[in-house]
Amino acid sequence: MAVLIQKTFQARAGRTDRAWHLVDGSGQVLGRLAVRLATILMGKHKPTYTPHVDTGDFVVLINAEKVSLTGSKARTMTYQRFSGYPGGKKVLDFERVLARHPERVIQLAVRRMLPKNKLGRHMLSKLKVYRGSQHPHQAQQPSPLALQD
Repeated sequence: MAVLIQKTFQARAGRTDRAWHLVDGSGQVLGRLAVRLATILMGKHKPTYTPHVDTGDFVVLINAEKVSLTGSKARTMTYQRFSGYPGGKKVLDFERVLARHPERVIQLAVRRMLPKNKLGRHMLSKLKVYRGSQHPHQAQQPSPLALQD
């Protein structure tokens, strides 16, 4: 009599294959782009996804300054930070942050979609965001990734 044994696959840290992907951010909507990047960073696009192990890939995003928002969010959205001192609250609008630090806009959007723990911070370190079309990761040979709309 044959016995059927079923096993659940569990990925292990350090034994996962990591690929490098190149994403062009020009003309992309910020929220939809962030969702796709967070999915790739977590590894949910792979059949070997395991929630407690970082199985995601590296992502290089170029043209970060060319992302867009829908509706009137470009005028109304704000970013807040606090220095820790009384009266130290700083509020900047989206257009100003995008003009000065477009990398920060992408990283904040993706960070909020990752797990809020040590594993999520490690996943975020695999995201490389650059203004313009040049990046220093040519040696890793990132494959172009077309994001579906």
